[in-house]
Formats: sequence, C-alpha cells, structure tokens
Amino acid sequence: MRAAASASWSPDILGPDYQAMTLQAPRPDGTARRATLIRHSPADGGADESGRSPRLGVLYIHGWSDYFYNTGLSEFFSSHGYDFYALDLHNHGRSLESAELGGYVDDLADYDDEILLAHQVIANELYQGNAKPEGPAAESVHTNPIGRAAIILVGHSTGGLIAALWARKFPDKVSHLVLNSPWLEIHGGAAIRRAATPLVRPVADRRPLTRMRVPERTFYWRGISDEAYGDWHVDRHMRPPQAFPVRAGWMQAIMAAQREVASGLALPMPALVLLSARSMLGPVWNEAMLHADVVLDVRALAFRALSLGSSVALERIDGALHEVFLSNKPVRDDAYNRLARWLRGYVD
Repeated sequence: MRAAASASWSPDILGPDYQAMTLQAPRPDGTARRATLIRHSPADGGADESGRSPRLGVLYIHGWSDYFYNTGLSEFFSSHGYDFYALDLHNHGRSLESAELGGYVDDLADYDDEILLAHQVIANELYQGNAKPEGPAAESVHTNPIGRAAIILVGHSTGGLIAALWARKFPDKVSHLVLNSPWLEIHGGAAIRRAATPLVRPVADRRPLTRMRVPERTFYWRGISDEAYGDWHVDRHMRPPQAFPVRAGWMQAIMAAQREVASGLALPMPALVLLSARSMLGPVWNEAMLHADVVLDVRALAFRALSLGSSVALERIDGALHEVFLSNKPVRDDAYNRLARWLRGYVD
C-alpha cells in the first residue's frame, strides 16, 4: 500500500473556517494508519498583519490522548501571516479507531510517515503543486523545492517529543521548531528514567499491551474544559477526562525516545520551548492547579531542553497550564506575546 491523502478537503468539526483531509500511511503488514490533517482557511484570508509574502506553513502536533481544537492557536498564526495546519495522529481524535487502544504505539517512529504525508500536502499547497518558487524568495530556507519545503513544526507534550525526533530525522523539512511543554523527560529526570527502564522492559517485551498501574486523574481536564474550570469545548470521546490507558509497550517507547533526546539531538534549526513556571503533581485536587502544569515536571523539561540543539530559547510562563495556550486569557496572551517576539526575531 502506498501512502496517500484523500482527493480533497471536507468540512471540519471546528466550523466553516476549517477543513479536514484523511491521510493513509501504510503499516509494514500492508494495512493503513489513518491520520487527519486539518487546515485553517479563514474567510478573510487570515487578516495577515505581517505583510509577508510568500506565507509560511505551520504544522501543529497535539499531545497524547488529545486532538486539535485550539482555534485560538490557529487564529494567532493566521493573523501573523502563516498558513496553519494541524495533524490528528492515528488513533487520536478525528482519527480515533479504538478508545481502548487509543494512542498506543510501541515506537514513536510509527508517526513518521503520516507527518511526512502532511508535509507533502502543505508543501504542495504553499508552492502551487510542483512549481519551484522563483525570485528572491527561492533562496529562502522556507521555500525550498517540493519535498524539501521547510515548515515551522509545533508540538505539544508527547507531540513535542515526536516533533523533536522528526525534526532530527528530516532537518531540511523543518525551518523552526516550537515546543509547548514537550515531554522530553520523565518526572524526576534521567536517574528516575534509568531506574524505571529495566522494570518496564520485561513486561513491554512480553506483554506490551499490559495496562500499567498509574494514577488516573482529571486534574488537567478540569483546567481546560468548559464543563469544569476551563475555556474550551473538549470532546470527551476524542479527549477522555482521564486520558487513554497507559500500556507497557507505549511507556517503553516514550522512555526510548527520551533517552535519544538526552543523548543530544543537535538540531540545526532554532527552537522555542514554552513551559509553565511551576508544576503541581500532587494526588489531591487544589484550585492552585489551575495555574500550574499538573502533568509534567517542568524543571526536568527545562533542563532537558538544553539537549535539543545549539539555538534554544526557553520561556517560563507564570500561571500557565500544561498546554500553555489553553491557560486563562491573561496567561495565554502573555504566552502569545512571547511567541510573537520569538517569531519576529527568528522567522521574520
């Protein structure tokens, strides 16, 4: 089976300014992994404030047990002169086939082909089929020939880990990297990961689908969902309040990827890492958790960000949630101002 995209865009669940396209990435056994590419196509063209020509492509990758619904993020990029796309990875969100095995992979490289397919669609749209850009823009890092056209890759949490590894494999396809609370290291740091690896490996090798006994909490969901304290409509079927079950094979894949990051990725492109100023990982709900990362250890992430490459900017945002751009409005406005400043300095 060849990797393929559906023939055309169709209306998306987010409304008239959004369209979706199904991507089919082949497995080794010939069956397909189905992913969904979403694009933001506002009626006003995005009200581009940048005056940039040509527009640059942005691809967003969500976190584990998640999907794309943050219309504020797409509107930010569109208003700043970027063409925004998001990818619901296979067995997530719009691409969810089995909630019981939702999000399961035993190797994060399983996502490579669907991200490549998304890149191909974006490159073809930005550069009008197979036409090679002409004039001064042709020399820009953003406007390489089709197949090498560089995009701004954005990833959140596990999607940030996936994005960083993908950027290492395909550096000519990524001009800039933006990571939002990327899961680059487990809670407690490398020593805890090294201690946990030999405990997980025997189970993962023999019974990879074994469900691990980990706390199942709704703290993060409470902070983002408009059914609780948050500002966002979050579909319970596509983003369960307690997330997907954690399985041994998946956990081993995560730690293997984090080990790769810890060894140093030497990414050639500039990277921006956005984190909350603090974590609250306790077992009992506290309203202060509405102003902290309740999923990951931000201190471990901040340290591990130094392993990405030689040009890494770190922004610590007071009061931010695990998904920085889903925080309450004053906090996310602060985050967007910092992102805009970085884009002006490194992209514009």
